[in-house]
Amino acid sequence: MRVGFGRSTEPAKAVQRAVESLGPVGHAELVMAFTGGKLDPQAVRLALSDAFGTVPVVGGSAAGAISRLGTGYSGFELGLLVFDDPMTTPEVVFSHQLDRDERAAGAELGALVRGKVHAPSVVMLLFDSVASTAPPKLHYASSIVAGFNEAVGNAPVHLLGGGLLTDMNLTGAWVFDGEGVSKHAAVALVFPSTVEAETVILHGCRPVSAFMEITRIEGATVFELDGEPALRVIERMLGLQIGGGRGSELSLLATLGQKQGDPYAPYDENAYVNRLILSANAEVGSITLFEPDFARGTQVQIMSRDNGLMLDSVRRGVAAMNRSNDGRDNLLALYIDCAGRASARSGSSVEEAELVVQGLDPSTPLLGFYSGVEVAPFGDEPSKPLDWTGVLSVLRRRR
Repeated sequence: MRVGFGRSTEPAKAVQRAVESLGPVGHAELVMAFTGGKLDPQAVRLALSDAFGTVPVVGGSAAGAISRLGTGYSGFELGLLVFDDPMTTPEVVFSHQLDRDERAAGAELGALVRGKVHAPSVVMLLFDSVASTAPPKLHYASSIVAGFNEAVGNAPVHLLGGGLLTDMNLTGAWVFDGEGVSKHAAVALVFPSTVEAETVILHGCRPVSAFMEITRIEGATVFELDGEPALRVIERMLGLQIGGGRGSELSLLATLGQKQGDPYAPYDENAYVNRLILSANAEVGSITLFEPDFARGTQVQIMSRDNGLMLDSVRRGVAAMNRSNDGRDNLLALYIDCAGRASARSGSSVEEAELVVQGLDPSTPLLGFYSGVEVAPFGDEPSKPLDWTGVLSVLRRRR
């Protein structure tokens, strides 16, 4: 597996620079590309065909790309991964049903994956995060992953992945599905059973409230917490007032977190599934989350986004990954990083993705992208969609 990186306002030149940075490559079996949203996808796809021939291309739009050769989110970056060994190249399956039924699309992928998995296997899921911009609507990862988990059943999969975006403002998304450029699509890459993965979730939120009950919710919109307007409760807890169309600022400040397992156990960042706040409605006092997977009666806490904790979590997670993979036959590191963690959105004085690039064992090729939502194994449970996390996974040859 070889990683390349290019940046240019011209799609063909971005591809050329990324291809040149790969170094010598044998016959390409599969190409993965994460393309900045300001680059025309059809032009990128054509340039990749010129470079590699009729090789399938998977991946899609990304708010930014991450690699040892360069990192950025100007919209003109191109992160490239070339699979040149048939023994480590994944098979590709896809669904184009997201605009009709997200859960059914996930189930379609899960059934296709189940038919290919006969031993423990790593599966990477990539999907279009943006259903529409007017009105703004997301393709809900929770529905896609729930459908996938149901259909894949007890097949032994290690599922990781992320939602694709053109930029940090959620203005669009598209997918390279192995055949072309698609909208409302999801793809799954099924790695051979000779490949295994170790995955760590990097967090950065802390609770700033007691447990509260969601007492009124419709889909992803939370109207009441403990019988009060949800927005009013959050304003009081955070000591601020949201209004005048500034509801989107909440996404930079707080999440709603659901603690998994024992609610009375000591604080552990790894015990929380957090949901970003997409928008707020000051007139009715509601907030809308990135996902609709909370329900009436769900116990949640207000979680403050903490840049210091985020950077500490990255340092700890990378160090643990280095220890765990020392002496192993490591093939590739994948970093799926919430776009909100970039310093341009989080306000952090340090790019946390750079801590991954600088801290991870330099002998392991690294490719990452800035995502809309992240998917990763969660303890002993099936994989879950996550918000404001970094998902770091190292693929290695199974012993």
